[in-house]
Amino acid sequence: VGLLYAEGYFRQRLNADGWQEERNETIDPNALGIVPTGLVIEVDLAGVTAKVQVWRVDVGRVPLYLLDTNVEGNPPEIVAITNRLYGGDEQHRLRQEIILGIGGVRALRALGLEPQVFHMNEGHAGFLGLERVREWIDRGLDFDAAIEAVRAGGVFTTHTPVPAGIDRFPRDLFERYFADFAPLLGITFDELFALGERADEPDGKFNMAVMGMNLASRRNGVAALHGVVARQMFSGLWPDIPTQETPVGSITNGVHARSWVSDRVDELLSDVVGEHWHLADESEFARVSEIDHGAIWSVRRQGRQELVDLVRDRLGADLLDPDVLTIGFARRFATYKRANLLLGQLDRLKELVLNADRPVQFVFAGKAHPADHPGKSLMQQIHQITRDADVRHRFVLIPDYDIGIARTMYHGCDVWLNTPRRPMEACGTSGMKAALNGVLNCSILDGWWDEMSNGTNGFDIASFEDDHDDARRDQREANATFEVLERELVPLYYDNGDDGLPHGWIDRIKDNWISLGWNVIAGRMVRDYTTKLYEPAAAAADVATGDGAASARELAAWRTGVTSVWSTVTVTVDPASELTDGVAGHTRTVVATVDPGKLRADEVAVQIVHGPLDPSGALDGDRAENVAMTGDGTGRFTAEFTPTGAGPWGAAVRAMPVHPALSSPVETGLVTLG
Repeated sequence: VGLLYAEGYFRQRLNADGWQEERNETIDPNALGIVPTGLVIEVDLAGVTAKVQVWRVDVGRVPLYLLDTNVEGNPPEIVAITNRLYGGDEQHRLRQEIILGIGGVRALRALGLEPQVFHMNEGHAGFLGLERVREWIDRGLDFDAAIEAVRAGGVFTTHTPVPAGIDRFPRDLFERYFADFAPLLGITFDELFALGERADEPDGKFNMAVMGMNLASRRNGVAALHGVVARQMFSGLWPDIPTQETPVGSITNGVHARSWVSDRVDELLSDVVGEHWHLADESEFARVSEIDHGAIWSVRRQGRQELVDLVRDRLGADLLDPDVLTIGFARRFATYKRANLLLGQLDRLKELVLNADRPVQFVFAGKAHPADHPGKSLMQQIHQITRDADVRHRFVLIPDYDIGIARTMYHGCDVWLNTPRRPMEACGTSGMKAALNGVLNCSILDGWWDEMSNGTNGFDIASFEDDHDDARRDQREANATFEVLERELVPLYYDNGDDGLPHGWIDRIKDNWISLGWNVIAGRMVRDYTTKLYEPAAAAADVATGDGAASARELAAWRTGVTSVWSTVTVTVDPASELTDGVAGHTRTVVATVDPGKLRADEVAVQIVHGPLDPSGALDGDRAENVAMTGDGTGRFTAEFTPTGAGPWGAAVRAMPVHPALSSPVETGLVTLG
C-alpha cells in the first residue's frame, strides 16, 4: 500500500539563481494502468474526517494499492496530503503517515485482505501498528496482549544511519492528532506517547523509529555495516544489553536487475548465465568467466556511446568522447555523499581530465531534496566547474535528472564513484545498478560495498573516520581518492594488449559480475527477507493470534510478571572459576549458582560472556562471544570457554529471562550479571 501522489512530479532546472523546483506533468492514472477499486475509507485527522480513495495497479503478479485524498468533499488541506511526496511542514508529514499507516490497514480490511506479516519501512507506515492494536482491542484483548499480538507479525526496517533521518513529532502536535485515539486503545495519551519516547532524547518528541521497534519483534538495517550502526543508534532502548547484542539485524538491499541493465548486457548475461540470470545463484554466475573479452568490451563501448549521445544531445555536440575512461557520479546530492570531494584540488583534477595519453571524463547528475539548500549548493559548485573552458568537454553535469538519465549512466560509465563519509551510507544501491552493467565501483568502504568488495571486483578508497576534524578528513579522503585514480584505476584502464583490449580491466569486470551479480539483485534480498524475517514472523503471528490470541495474552502476562520480579534473580560465580587472564587457547571452566528468585528455573537462561578487553577494561563488544551454561537442576551451572586471542581477556556470567515466544534472547532487555 502506498500514497498516490496525484498532482505530478517535478524536475530541478538550473537557472541564474540556482536549482529550482518546477512541477511538470500531472499524472494520468489511466495511462499508468491505475484503476479505482470503488472503495473509499475514512480516517480521522484531528477532528476532520478524511475520505481516502483506494486505487489498484498490478505490478506483474503483485497488486499495489494506492491511497488518494483528492476526493470530493475533502477540505483543501486534506486534498493536499497526497499532492506530492516532499514539501510541507511537520503537520503535513504527520498527516501523510497517518493516512498511509492507519488508512493503509483500513484499506486492506475493506479489500478483504488479512496479511500475516506487516513490514514497516522507517516510520512512513508506522501507524499501522497502532491501528492493528486498536483492532485487537475491539476483539476483546487488553492493551498489553494486543501489543504482543501485533508485535509477533511485525517487521521494522530502519534505512538511516543518523538520528536526524528519523521522523519525530512534537508532543503538542502529536497530541492534537492522537488524544482521541488513545481511549480507543484503553490507555491514556501518556501511555500511547510512551510507545515513541526515548529516555535519551530530552526534547520529548515522538520518535517514529522507536514506535516501530516497539511494535515489531524483528528489526533490521539495510546492510551489514548499517546493522552495526543501527545497533549503536538504538542500544538505548535496551540499555542493560551490550550494544552489539541490540536486537537489530541486517538484510542488505538489492535492486531489480532487469529494470537497470542495458539490453546488450541482458543478452550477454542471458547467453552465458541463462535466461533467468536475474534470479541466478553464485554458482551460475561463475560461468561469466567464459565470456569473450572482446564481447564484453564491445558492450561497454556501446554503453559509453549511448551516454555520450545523450550528453551531446542535451548539452552540446563537442562534449565527451566514447573512447575515454568515463567516471560517473549520480545520486541524491546530500552533503554527506560529498559530490564535491575532488573539487578542492582543481589542479590535480585537471591533470586527470586533460592528460593527453590517458584522459578521464566525469559525468555528474543528481537531485537535492527540495529543502536541502546545502545539497543544492553542491550542485551549483559542480556546475561552476562545467563552465571552465579547459575542462568543459570532459566534465559535465546533466540537468533534469530522472530514471532515464540514471539508466543511461549505468549503461555508459566505466566507473561508479562513491565518496560518502563512512558510515553514513546506509546501503547506497546506485552502485549495485552500475555493477550489474559491468561498471566498476570506486568507493569508500561504506554501505553495501563494505561487505561485498573483495579487493579485485572494483576499487577501494581509504577512509579516515577516526579523524574527527571533518575538513581534515575530507582532505585526507580526497587525497586517497586521487591516489586510487592516478595509481591504480587509470593505468589499468589504459593498459591495452596487442589486440587493443585492456584485459586486466576486463578481468575486473568479470570478477565484478561473478562476485556481485547474484548478490546485489532483488531476488537475493527478497529471499533473505522471506527466510530470515517474513516466515519466522508469519509463524509467530499464527501462534500469537491463534485460539483467540491466547498465546499473546499469556506472553503479555508473563512479560509483566517477569519484569516485576526480575530483581529477585541472583547470580553468584564460584571463586574457583577461571575468569581472569590466562593463556590464549587454554580452555577455562566456570561454575556459577543462579537463584531464580520468584521465577521458575526454566524461565532463566544462563550464559558466559567472554572476550578481549578494550583499553578501558570493558569487554570488546565486537569480539565478545556467548557460551550457554548447563544446569544440574539444583541451580548450579557449568560451562567452558576458550579465549581466541592473546592479551587481557574478560568473562562474566549472566542470567536472562527466556520464553519460547520471544524473537530474541535479549528481547526483554532484562539481565543479571554475576
